[in-house]
Amino acid sequence: MPDNHVFYLNVAQESYLSAQMNKVSRSFAVVVSNVEQPLRGYLSIAYLLCRVADNIEDCTNSLNWKKKRFSEFIDLLGNPSNAADVLEYWEAESWPGLTLDEANLMGFSAGRDLWDIYASIQRAEQEIIKRWITVMAERMSHIGEVGHHPLFVEQQGIHMLASKNDYDDYCYIVAGTVGHMATELVIDYYNLNKETSHEVLRTCEACGRALQKTNILKDFVKDLARGISYLPDEWLSDADYSPARLEGAQLDWKQMLFEDILNELNTATEYVLALPKNVIGYRMATLLCLLPALQTNLLAAKQKDKLFTPNHQYKISRLTLSKCMLDARHMVQKDGQIRAYSQRVQTEVGKILSNQRWVYQ
Repeated sequence: MPDNHVFYLNVAQESYLSAQMNKVSRSFAVVVSNVEQPLRGYLSIAYLLCRVADNIEDCTNSLNWKKKRFSEFIDLLGNPSNAADVLEYWEAESWPGLTLDEANLMGFSAGRDLWDIYASIQRAEQEIIKRWITVMAERMSHIGEVGHHPLFVEQQGIHMLASKNDYDDYCYIVAGTVGHMATELVIDYYNLNKETSHEVLRTCEACGRALQKTNILKDFVKDLARGISYLPDEWLSDADYSPARLEGAQLDWKQMLFEDILNELNTATEYVLALPKNVIGYRMATLLCLLPALQTNLLAAKQKDKLFTPNHQYKISRLTLSKCMLDARHMVQKDGQIRAYSQRVQTEVGKILSNQRWVYQ
């Protein structure tokens, strides 16, 4: 373990962060539990602050209301000592569209400890977290605003991202920034050399996008119910908007969509392989993101006839998730096995969709 980090969470702080993550994302709580302290603490703080930003964006209040909350949030990232006053005000606000646990995190009772812990960490880590979450929050504050990218258009009563570039830009805002932030924390914590740092920074953004695009496809129907499509108009128009009407889609259109996701997953695999083998905790965490994402896309391909219909609903089983965890533990330091696993799943997806261009090279 690096000896250049002297910050450690106390028992109460560890308990708080663990409890809050289990309330808002059990999957990430499992992922981050594999990382050693104090890096686990930094990643946990960063995740929960990202959750605060997501909560503002997910809330169904007006755009102007959200912009004010984002402004207050960005100010808190630089001045966490102001948290008590802001959180007391936020606690009195209504947060429609959020779960009870998400809404509680925005108030004084459940949220104050998060900001106190964030204020206590070392300056270098605080600066990394502040810089990237500020980028995320500033860009989120303009989502849905006329004339700002990523652009949304309305088609058939659905607000949808306008183009493939807007789709990628949106995924950068909500997930690519997280990839950069986590990677910079890892580089700093492990003091990675210049060559390794360059490679993980080159691939980290696509790693985040791969996970986000996997979720966008999985949640397509659920998002439609809210009047939103994160798949772009540029693509949906090519399918005569039949996916948005839940009337299915031609196989070649589905192939195009999967090709984009699998290209991102290829780069995500490169990201894992670029991490030194001694970075075992974080390697394990990344595998626990990559392997379920690969299996989720495989399951979607197997159900290709149900995609973009009223039966578009899939989620990997607990048994598959448990198998991913066992596989990750077995191969975490075995580059050849990681590469072969990714190749095998992607090849199977390609065969199912009868498009051999996607066979992993």
